[in-house]
Amino acid sequence: MGTVIDLFPTAGQEDLRAELARLRALLDELDAAEPEDMDSEEYEQWGEAHEELEDQIDDLLDLLDEDE
Repeated sequence: MGTVIDLFPTAGQEDLRAELARLRALLDELDAAEPEDMDSEEYEQWGEAHEELEDQIDDLLDLLDEDE
């Protein structure tokens, strides 16, 4: 999967904010589906997906800060 910067090299503020909202909604859905067993493979996969989404959100926030 490409980074947010790769996917949005020339995106404007409106596009970046729309993508940020989409990623935050995905993160909320993922949070709601957090596995109970923290020692399971399912939890490990969930954690990796969660971390990837958080990284993408952070990248977008950085891009938005640069545009201001």
